[in-house]
Amino acid sequence: MSVCIYFHPEAYSTKGEKLMGRNAAGESFLRGFFLHAKPSESLWVLNEDEEETKNYRNLARSYNRTENVVSINKKKYRRLKDASALYFPGPELSDLAWKRRFFGDDAWSICGITHTTASARAMDSIVNLVSSPIKEWDGLICTSTAVKGHVENILEAQKEYLKTELGATRFSLPQMPVIPLGVHLEDFVFTDQVRSASRNSLGIDSQSIVVLYVGRLSFHAKAHPLQMYKALESAAETTSKNLVLIECGWAANDYIKKAFSEAAREICPSVRVINLDGRVAVERDKAWSSADIFCSLSDNIQETFGIVPLEGMAAGLPVVVSDWNGYKDTVSDGVEGFRIPSIAPGAGLGGDLAYRHAIGIDTYDMYCGFSSSFVGVNIEVLSDTFCRLAEDKSLRLSMGAKGREKIKSRYDWVHVIKTYEDFWDDLTERRKVSTKKDDLKSQQPKYLDPFEAFSHYPSKNLDLELSLSLINSDKSSAIDLVSEYRKMTLVNYVNDLLPSAEMVSALINASSDRPRKVEEIIKQFDGSSKYLARRALAWLVKLGVYKFK
Repeated sequence: MSVCIYFHPEAYSTKGEKLMGRNAAGESFLRGFFLHAKPSESLWVLNEDEEETKNYRNLARSYNRTENVVSINKKKYRRLKDASALYFPGPELSDLAWKRRFFGDDAWSICGITHTTASARAMDSIVNLVSSPIKEWDGLICTSTAVKGHVENILEAQKEYLKTELGATRFSLPQMPVIPLGVHLEDFVFTDQVRSASRNSLGIDSQSIVVLYVGRLSFHAKAHPLQMYKALESAAETTSKNLVLIECGWAANDYIKKAFSEAAREICPSVRVINLDGRVAVERDKAWSSADIFCSLSDNIQETFGIVPLEGMAAGLPVVVSDWNGYKDTVSDGVEGFRIPSIAPGAGLGGDLAYRHAIGIDTYDMYCGFSSSFVGVNIEVLSDTFCRLAEDKSLRLSMGAKGREKIKSRYDWVHVIKTYEDFWDDLTERRKVSTKKDDLKSQQPKYLDPFEAFSHYPSKNLDLELSLSLINSDKSSAIDLVSEYRKMTLVNYVNDLLPSAEMVSALINASSDRPRKVEEIIKQFDGSSKYLARRALAWLVKLGVYKFK
């Protein structure tokens, strides 16, 4: 099994100006892939930038991968046949499937992954799966059961539309397994000395209870903090414990940053709030190693999985999360932590939000923010949960240990990459047993051969029955003329597509100044050469070597 990684550096790096969850997930995946993927003869990468391909190779070497790195670009696309699958770090598979069709639908498998599925671009990508040449040996990895449900809802709606409007009844869809993201467990190992030093550096004594939030500070696109603030204030008053909240994240702008700080001062004045920059590794380590409890109350439709609860478990912390989306899969209520019941309006109560987003009244951010404004958690349960964990150290330690064990046995990348590889192998097997061979010429409506698409433009089409004759009966002179023409800029600008000198000579020598059918002139060629020879004759007509009636 050799999977080719579609490498766009922005998708695998957290060093960009705008850090999003998919960047962190992509970076973590690629590291996991290099560390844990089975050794193979070659590592395959698809990228148009030679410099980025070098960066990919250097990154692979930094993780002690010694395999030869095979670079694929647009001009080498055919070579993907030698790989079993192409992995794309998103759900945009349709265009890749159309491009594959030039070489056969079963030439290789295509695999993507969901990140957010709420954006217009992501939803368009999912809708397009229904009417593109996606096959059963292709895959769209869903990171959670909830996001798979959303993808299925979109697909069913589009299928119903095509059935109603066009009478369509046959649809080919990708495999859609639920495979979680992973974490690197070794990144979250902190000794007692490190924990003590981190707390001391932040001025936190050993008796204080530290609750940690990690992630973007975005009340409209990540997690609204109001209910967390209210529950922490209630817990501080009820338990008389000294509660500290560390918000380890980053805000998109000063307006949002100020909104968080003002809300915290007003809603939870009894809780000390510490802000750390979550984009800085040292600050993140300090936050994780200082905490007693992890909390993330995601309430946003753009969330699909949520990696931070896994990181909380890896750090040995009990996790308090909303019963929302991917958190439902990863956190067992009452075992590694607590899932706080959530509530949202029923179906049919958000049509105006969808409409406003669709026609451009609201941006994607506004759409997410407006939707999350109507999502809440049971604040009494949340308050009681904070009280219980703040007062029961043994419970915190027990849940933290169970969480860490869960990561070790299930969510470390060593296990997740194995699941990816098993899935890619399954796609390959599905592709191999397929007996259907598509006629590419009749099955490529999106990228039609221009000479087929525009066949009505010329007076004649150069078909096999057309008769051609040489204008100059001296074949050597004709061959020399073509050679001279090839040196001219106005001719050789398409040099990569022109016939070889050997083919030109063979064609001219097989012709005469008396009309001969194209079929006779090219009979010496076979396979793809016959196709190229036929096209070469049209080019030689353009150069004035042949004439037709």
